[in-house]
Amino acid sequence: MAVLLCRPAVAGPPFLTDDPAPVDLHHWEAYIFSTYDHSPGGTDSAGPAFELNLGAAPELQVHLVVPWAWSDPVGGGYRSGLGDVEMGVKLRLLDESRRRPQIGIFPMAELPTGSSSQGLGNGRLWFRIPVWIQKSWGSWTTFGGGGWVINRAPGQRDHAFAGWLVQRDFSSKLTLGAEVFREGADTVGGRSSTFADVGGYLNFTPGFSVLFSAGHAFAGERHTTAYLGLYWTWG
Repeated sequence: MAVLLCRPAVAGPPFLTDDPAPVDLHHWEAYIFSTYDHSPGGTDSAGPAFELNLGAAPELQVHLVVPWAWSDPVGGGYRSGLGDVEMGVKLRLLDESRRRPQIGIFPMAELPTGSSSQGLGNGRLWFRIPVWIQKSWGSWTTFGGGGWVINRAPGQRDHAFAGWLVQRDFSSKLTLGAEVFREGADTVGGRSSTFADVGGYLNFTPGFSVLFSAGHAFAGERHTTAYLGLYWTWG
């Protein structure tokens, strides 16, 4: 997600936790989405934001997010503009079998294209380096993992993150899931946050879905978050 948690990147739409499965070879995914994050310091959101993924090689996905960002800090004016552009590569290292999970990495770089003085960007290039694992049994799927953020922008700090999600396919049209996600303190003087989120997918056709989630931080720095997106796939 873009600009969620007051930063341009999140993870696997519509959740904060991601999975290790790349897009199939020569297939495409496209999202048009919006995000919302309210905290005691104000409200940050994105919309419209655009995500594009391509299965560029076997077990390899390339990834791009371009957000239009909105910032409404407490005691400040409402601002909007281009947010930080996200680029990444998802690589599956190990395929899933009957007994073992699949494992992958998804390093991402956040380009400082948004104005940091307006609260729309980070102000400096930063990186997110996670490892994700996943296992499925029938209609149930669980995935999670964690990693490290490298962010040397003024006022920001390196920190760890981790999350885990369980979801179920109730039919070919509906999937629902719930996650717990923990993020370390990402600003100087800030606190870590632990989130609980619920969401899912409404699949109208094999190539088109609506994605949604909402959640709240129940420990640490308080946030209320939401995601709503339209999803297409083809190839």
